[in-house]
Amino acid sequence: MSDATLRHRTLPMRGRDPDEEHRSASTLELLFDLSFVVAFGTAANALAHTLAEDHVVAGIVGFAFATFAISWAWINFTWFASAYDTDDWLYRLTTMLQMVGVLVFALGLPAMFKSIHGGDTLNNDVMVWGYVVMRVAMVFQWWRATRQDTDRRTVHGLYVVTIVVAQVMWCALALVDLPVVTTFVLMCVPLLIETGGPYVAERRYGGTPWHAHHVAERYGLMVIIALGEGMIGTMASIAVLVEDEVTLEVAVLAAAGTAVTFGMWWTYFSLPHGEILHLRRDRSFVWGYGHMPLFGAVVAVGAGLHVAAYYLDDHSYLGPVGTLLTVAIPLGVYLLALYGFYAVITRSMDPFHLLLIAGTVVVLVAPLWMAASGIDLEWCLLALSLAPWVTVVGYEAHGYRHNAKVLESLERPETD
Repeated sequence: MSDATLRHRTLPMRGRDPDEEHRSASTLELLFDLSFVVAFGTAANALAHTLAEDHVVAGIVGFAFATFAISWAWINFTWFASAYDTDDWLYRLTTMLQMVGVLVFALGLPAMFKSIHGGDTLNNDVMVWGYVVMRVAMVFQWWRATRQDTDRRTVHGLYVVTIVVAQVMWCALALVDLPVVTTFVLMCVPLLIETGGPYVAERRYGGTPWHAHHVAERYGLMVIIALGEGMIGTMASIAVLVEDEVTLEVAVLAAAGTAVTFGMWWTYFSLPHGEILHLRRDRSFVWGYGHMPLFGAVVAVGAGLHVAAYYLDDHSYLGPVGTLLTVAIPLGVYLLALYGFYAVITRSMDPFHLLLIAGTVVVLVAPLWMAASGIDLEWCLLALSLAPWVTVVGYEAHGYRHNAKVLESLERPETD
């Protein structure tokens, strides 16, 4: 075994081979993701608490903002790491600094949610400081790449400039006390800079050597992390009912939470993400950015199950229908968004999907009628958990054929 294998001395950051075989997520990347478990978990808890207090609009707005901020921080690191992961001591310590920033950011989420409902100004100061820590680390990483991968200096420089300019704007908005609505409107400017900078860098200046299958695996792992919130929400609901023995209600809740989580997992991983990215690298932005609402919807389902726990424990201002909606709406958003996502990134449409969507809507609505009719919440949740399984059954019975045709068409060169 070579000395380079045993030590983590500094290596030149020249870009990795985008066609490298057997490229998989590193243990450092998996460790990095754990900080986002905390961030998503904190956002889910804040959403559940806000919804249980019947502050629905504040909960949705706060969660949408949190989802973008969490997802964007993770996306920035993930695509950079796919192109420039040297795994030397300097890269490792810089990644650790980014993890510290994520934890600081997560500390500010509850105050942000609270300020949207009860405050005159948006209290996102701690969140911004967490982002400052992450940005210092990220800018340093791009600076290293600028010095050592000289052929792509323009790309790296554009990333650095957009990150710095956007972060200065975020800090200014945090320091100036403006009405909540005004703050969110003004946030559109740094948001456009944040998302537009990478697009220009990758499209006009050659981009970075990211690895398609590696990126697809990384996103899949983040989806699994988001699905973990569903299991946590399920456990919270079960814990309310468990006393000295397992009852039928407990068994039904366990089945419902597990089924909905498993069904979402099955539907997401039915899509050939890695193959699509590998064959059509030009669709990376639609694919990468399109995952942000998917991440949010999956986490929100877990938050909704947590709201069900509040309801069962008599700590919620919502009724049974309102409680069920906290699960049904994000679940519906996830499933419908997944169909739209697939149609856009593959540029295809299977009429069979319309039938599956119709069946999904029926399964989403029926439990609401059950709840309004006085049927116990756990049985309504069990019925609702069947929604993703409409797609699972449809895919395994017929939809896989469409997937095969899509992959066959993507393997052919595009024509103008």
